[in-house]
Amino acid sequence: MKKALLLGTTGVAVALAMLAFGFVAGSPQVAKAGTAQAVQTAQPVQTAADTKIDRTEVEGIIRDYLLKNPEVLLEVQDALEAKQKEEQRLAALGVIKNAKDQIFNSTFDGVVGNPNGKVTIVEFYDYNCGFCKRAIEDMRALTKSDPDLRFVLKEFPILGPDSQKASVVSMAFHLMMPEKYGEFHNALLGGQGRATEATAIKIALSLGADEAALHEKMKDPSITEAFTKTYDLANKLQITGTPSYVVGNEVVFGALGQEVLAEKIEAAKAAL
Repeated sequence: MKKALLLGTTGVAVALAMLAFGFVAGSPQVAKAGTAQAVQTAQPVQTAADTKIDRTEVEGIIRDYLLKNPEVLLEVQDALEAKQKEEQRLAALGVIKNAKDQIFNSTFDGVVGNPNGKVTIVEFYDYNCGFCKRAIEDMRALTKSDPDLRFVLKEFPILGPDSQKASVVSMAFHLMMPEKYGEFHNALLGGQGRATEATAIKIALSLGADEAALHEKMKDPSITEAFTKTYDLANKLQITGTPSYVVGNEVVFGALGQEVLAEKIEAAKAAL
């Protein structure tokens, strides 16, 4: 699909250029005015309307041009990707501006690092995302090295029923024992094997949660409402995978590593 769109765009551009060149090159030139010869030899200028276009010939010209200059396709592709990224950035700016509280201050989101930090980074994650499991070290290192960093954990279970059930336990535990949520998060996301409802409950109980109270809190309808709002928010921010981050006024996609995130955090600080 992308190749077809790219070829179509390039073809139109090249065709127009070729046709325009053909019309100009094929038009008789008028001699300079002010001489008798000019009056006698001047002919009507040929216009596009007077010229019949041979479609097969034009397509052949375009094909030959692209075969001889395939780098044009790469140039157009680069320009298209740059345009799409800029459109995506501007769209994200609007969403972040209009949904700041939901992004940065949702009561359902856990917070690690400095709760009153000057700069906030929000991570959309899934407990069964392998990249998220590796990225947990980035979170630990960043919050340890930067005492001004507030790290918000936004549950975004997109990898199946196990992830959804584990996140229900996680959110219920957060509502019950927010002071121990960081420990819970590290244990579940940093643990071996697949995160499930059972593994999440086991960790919650090991941290002192009452089992009956936990099961009751898991039925809280506000948890489902919170998931719905997060999915809607992710859709508006064009987030389709985990981990993804919001840093300042920018959306960052993928596990890009501690150094890249640190650069984004510094840029957010500079913009304050």
